[in-house]
Amino acid sequence: MRTALLFLWVICAQLAHAGPQGLIRLERSAPAMGTGFTIDLYGASAGPLEAAAEAALEEAQRLDRMLSDYRPESELSQVNEHAFERPVKVSPEFFALLSACFDYSRRSEGSFDITVGALMRVWGFYKGSGHLPHRAEVAAALEHVGYRHVILDPRAQTVRFDVAGIALDPGGVGKGYAVDKMVGVLKNNGIASALISAGGSSIYGLGTPPDDPRGWYVKIRDPQDSNKKVAELYLRDQSLSTSGNYEKFFWAEGQLYSHIMDPRSGYPAQGVMAVSVIAPSTLDSEVWAKPYYILGRAWTEIHKPKDFRVLMCENRVGAECEWVK
Repeated sequence: MRTALLFLWVICAQLAHAGPQGLIRLERSAPAMGTGFTIDLYGASAGPLEAAAEAALEEAQRLDRMLSDYRPESELSQVNEHAFERPVKVSPEFFALLSACFDYSRRSEGSFDITVGALMRVWGFYKGSGHLPHRAEVAAALEHVGYRHVILDPRAQTVRFDVAGIALDPGGVGKGYAVDKMVGVLKNNGIASALISAGGSSIYGLGTPPDDPRGWYVKIRDPQDSNKKVAELYLRDQSLSTSGNYEKFFWAEGQLYSHIMDPRSGYPAQGVMAVSVIAPSTLDSEVWAKPYYILGRAWTEIHKPKDFRVLMCENRVGAECEWVK
């Protein structure tokens, strides 16, 4: 995760002000996981709102300290550094999250894989904007990718790699997990109305704003024009996550290569421009946006849960962004 220069606790705050129905509206933000986390929340008094917002943003910082691949002391970095040498003891929380990631991998036929770190490095997306590698480099990196190379011991709560060079990369899961945990903190602090966003790409609408019972209004941008939208909707106890080829990419030999990697082939997926997923949890919406992006419309139509909504913008001439049936 991109946590460089974000180690200090910094909160950019706007003054609380009265909202509809006499409720106080508060906005707070802080950096974590290489992006900005923001909270827009309503409540009856400023003190509890301030405390709830601070606790939720501190939760994002705590998870940054656990999951960052830029911090050598983080649990994730310690696993990456030592798990081939010996089993690494981890916290129950980290173990449970890693177990969930491998379940996602199995259910997505390997199109989601947290062990994609070696590929992100060879393609230059780790601490960089990307570059085109040689085929031999990609093939070599693929030897160090695959969730089946990670051995979990539930009794000992340890993680071990059976080949050298495995690198866990939480870039496709960390923000969604953090948003869900922040929602839990807000609920525990008595907050019933809030919008939580991680960099604008993973969002959760808790309850409804006091002026609109439909929920929190959000727009989904056009992947080809940031000034246009392809959909607008209302989130009420739901999440929205978007993955698009416009987020991080480079051009080489007349072709666009994005950071959304197919861990089975070792190459960036090409058939889709953007996928947006609406789901009950942000972890689900963030994770599943990648397999849907990689595997395409036909696979998504068969496998998406009934309580998910998926907007797909395919990468072909004349294609429009459409909701998957």
